[in-house]
Amino acid sequence: MLVASLALALLTPWAAVGDDLEPVGAREAAEQRQEPGPTLVDLPEPPPRAEVPQDRYAMAGGCYALQAPDGTWVSKTAQGFTTSADADDAASIHFQATELGRYLLFDADQQFLARAGDVTAAPEPSPAAEWTIDLGPDGFVLGDGAESLAVDGSTVAVGPATPFALQLTDGCATWDEIEVNVAGPVFAGTSPLQEVRGYLDDHIHHMTSGFLGGGIHCGRPWHPYGVKYALVDCPDHSATLGQLALPEIVLSGKIEHDHVGWPTFVDWPAHDSLTHEGTYYKWVERAWRGGQRLWVNLLVENTVLCSVYPGPNKTCTDMDSIRTQAAETRAFENYVDAQWGGPGKGWYRVVTTPAEARAVINQGKLAVVLGTESSNLFGCSIVLDSPQCDQAAVQAGLDELHDLGVRQMVPTHKFDNAFSGTKGDEGFNGVVTNLGNLLQNGTSLQMRTCQEGATADNTQLNPEALPQPLAGLLGTVFGTVADVNQLSIAVPLYGPGPHCNQRGLTDMGRFMIEEMVARNIVYDVDHMSAKGRSEALTEFERIGYSGVISSHSWSDPSAIPRIFALGGMVNSYAGDSTGFVEEWHGHVEDMDGRFYFGLGYGADTNGLGAQGAPRGADVENPVVYPFDGTFGVEIDHQHSGERVYDINVDGVAHYGLYPDWIEDLQMIAGQDIDDDLVRGPEAYLQMWERTNGVANDACRQPELRRQAAEFETIAAGTPSDDVLLAFGQPHLRRDSTYQYCALDGEAEATVTVSFSGTAVAAVDTGEGAGGDPGDGGGAGEGPGGGAGSPGGTDGGASTPSGSAADDTVTGRVPDTGGPALSTLLAGLLSVVVGSAMVTSTRRFQARTSC
Repeated sequence: MLVASLALALLTPWAAVGDDLEPVGAREAAEQRQEPGPTLVDLPEPPPRAEVPQDRYAMAGGCYALQAPDGTWVSKTAQGFTTSADADDAASIHFQATELGRYLLFDADQQFLARAGDVTAAPEPSPAAEWTIDLGPDGFVLGDGAESLAVDGSTVAVGPATPFALQLTDGCATWDEIEVNVAGPVFAGTSPLQEVRGYLDDHIHHMTSGFLGGGIHCGRPWHPYGVKYALVDCPDHSATLGQLALPEIVLSGKIEHDHVGWPTFVDWPAHDSLTHEGTYYKWVERAWRGGQRLWVNLLVENTVLCSVYPGPNKTCTDMDSIRTQAAETRAFENYVDAQWGGPGKGWYRVVTTPAEARAVINQGKLAVVLGTESSNLFGCSIVLDSPQCDQAAVQAGLDELHDLGVRQMVPTHKFDNAFSGTKGDEGFNGVVTNLGNLLQNGTSLQMRTCQEGATADNTQLNPEALPQPLAGLLGTVFGTVADVNQLSIAVPLYGPGPHCNQRGLTDMGRFMIEEMVARNIVYDVDHMSAKGRSEALTEFERIGYSGVISSHSWSDPSAIPRIFALGGMVNSYAGDSTGFVEEWHGHVEDMDGRFYFGLGYGADTNGLGAQGAPRGADVENPVVYPFDGTFGVEIDHQHSGERVYDINVDGVAHYGLYPDWIEDLQMIAGQDIDDDLVRGPEAYLQMWERTNGVANDACRQPELRRQAAEFETIAAGTPSDDVLLAFGQPHLRRDSTYQYCALDGEAEATVTVSFSGTAVAAVDTGEGAGGDPGDGGGAGEGPGGGAGSPGGTDGGASTPSGSAADDTVTGRVPDTGGPALSTLLAGLLSVVVGSAMVTSTRRFQARTSC
C-alpha cells in the first residue's frame, strides 16, 4: 500500500501530497496554468428603476413626468411648456446626466428644456439647457436659486425653485448612443482581497483629446452632450471635407477620408487611422463588459511636436498636459458615475495602491492606474549635452506626480533627455522624431553602426532616401539646417545599420531611478536606448527592485529575461493578433518561475500607434459572431450608429473590439493564451505589491519561508496590507484567506490567515484546511479556475455565487519537489519505485509541456 500510495502521489504532479502547501521552486507557465483559480461570482442584475427616484442621481437615463405641488403636471403644447391637471398630458422627459447631479431634459419632440429668459424648447443642448438637481424636503428642485424651473399657475418659467415630484413614465425620445452588444452577467470576486481575474492593458492613452495641442487628435473619449458631440472630426479635416488633412496623410497614409463621424463612421475610427479617437465611453464599456479589469492610463505629451503643428489654445508643456489629462481622467470617472446612478457606482475607478485596485476589480469594475509617457518631463531635456533640470526639479516633479496619483512612468520617450538616450523610431517616423530631437536638444540622435554583438536600437532612415514631396514638407515644417541631395532636411546622414544610440543612462537618470524607487513608482524601460536600458536594469538589479515593466514591445530581447528575473513584468504591443501570439510564445519561454506569471498587452490606443489589422474573413479560423466570452457573456457584432464592426474585416478599429481581438487570439493559439491573459491583472498587482516592499511568495521562492510560529504574532484586526508587508505574498488568495508556505522547525507547514473584510479574523498555523490531495485543487471551476482553463471547458460560464465558497481553500499548490521527507524514509523500495516514476513522468512532461 505504501508503494502504491507513493506511486499515486508521484503520478499526480498537479496535486500536493498531504494537506500542507509545499515549496514549488521554479515553475513553468504550463504548470502555473494548472493551479486552482479563484471563485468568481455573477453580480446581481440592477433592480428595476424605482417609480420615484430616491436621490438626485437616480434619474440618470430615466424617463419621468414632473408634478408641481398643486398637483398639476408639466406639459408641452405647440406654444411651449405649460401645466395640465390631466396626468395624461404630462410631458415625457428623458434625464440625460452631463455630470453628477446635473442633467439635460430631453423631451419627446427631441428638444431640450432651456433657460432663455423663460423656459423654451431648444433644438440643441447648451449650458442653458443643463439643470442641477437637488432633493429638498418637499421634492426635487431643478436649477440654481432664481435660475430654477418654476411653476406659477399655468406658466412654466424661470424663477425661484418649485419643488417637483418625479414620476416614472414612458414615451420619451430615444437618446442617441453607441451600443455595447455584450449580454450576460458582470463577474466579480468573493472578497476584496482574493486573487483577481480579467484582462490587463498596461499602455493606453485615454485622455489625449488635447494631445499635441489638440489640433491633431480628432474626437474625445466622452462629451457631456453625448456621442454626436464627442465623435467629430478635427476642424481642419471637416473644413476640407476630409481632403488633404495633413496629419492623417502623414500618420495614416490616407489622402482623403470621409469626415463624418456619428452616425455613419464610414472611414473612422479605423485600425490604421492614427488621428481619430479610439476610446469613446461606450467602446470602453464594451471592453469592460468583455473582461477588461485593469488599465494603465498614460498621460502623454510631446512639447516639440505640439509646438510645430499650427493650432489655437495650445498647452504644450509636458507637465501642464499631464495635469490636465489627470484632471480629465477624474472627470471621466465622475461622468461614468453620473450615468450609473451616483458617486462610486460607476465601473471606472482610478486607483493608487495595489490593494485598492484588487478591491475594485473584485467589485467587478475597471481599475485605472495613472502613468506618464514624456520626453521632456520636468523640463529635463539635454540641450547641447547639458541637462536643463536639476535634482531639486526632479524631486519636486515626482512629488507632484505622486500626489496626482501617478504610479507608473516612461521617463524617456521619443527624444534623448537628461535621463537616457532613446531607442528612436524607424523609417519616416524616425526622421520626424529625429528632427524633434534636434529642435529640443540642439543635436540629432547619436546613432552609430553597432559594434558586433551589441544590442541594436531602431535603424534610422537616411533623409536622402525620402521622396522629394516628403523631404520638402519636413523642411517646411521644421526649418532648414542642412541640404541633402539639394533638399532642405534637418537630419544627419547615418552609416549602415544596425544602429546603436551612443547615449545611455546618465547620472541624472540614476538619480531619477533612486527617486522613483523611493516613491514606489513602476519604471517602464520601453523607448530607452539599448545602452540606457541595460544600464538601468543593472541599477535595478543592484537595488533589488521589482517595479520594472516593459509595457508594449519597445524593449530588446536581451532585456526581457532580466526584467522577469527582477520580478517585473513584460507585456507586448497588442497590434496584429498573429504577431502578438508569436511574442507570447517568447514570453512564456523567458518567464521566471519564481514569480506569478500572467500576460497583459499595451494597446497604445490614441498614442499614434496603429491597432491590430484584420486577418480577413476568409481565413480557416475566423471569429464567428456571436461568441461566448471568457467570463460567461455573449459578444456580438459591435454597432456604432449605422456602422457594424467585425474583427475579421475591420481589425481593432476602436477599443470596444478588444474582446473580439482576444477571441481572435484564441482562434490562433487556443485556450492557453487566454489562461495567461486572464492572469495578467493578478501578475501586475503582485509586481506592484513587490514594488511597495512586499516580499515574494515563499512557495515559489522557498528561501523566504518563515517559521509558522512567527505568524502567531498577527493580532486580530491587523489590516491585510500590514500582513503582506510583514510576511510577504501568500501563495493562495482564496475568498477571505491567505495561505503561506512556512516551516515548523525543519518540516514544511501551511499557515492560513483568515480575514473579515480586510482585517485579520484568525490565524491557523496547523495543517490548514483539509482536502482531497487528488482533487486537482478544489474550487475554481468558474472563470480562471479548474483544469487550468478560465471558464472551464464550457466556454466561460461563471461560478454561481456561493456554489464553491466552501471549497476554495482546499486548492493545493502543485508539488514538483516530490513527496515529504517522512514519506521517502518509509522504505527504500518506495524510494526506488517512486524515483523511477518521477523520472518517467518528468520526461513525459518535458515532451508535452508548452
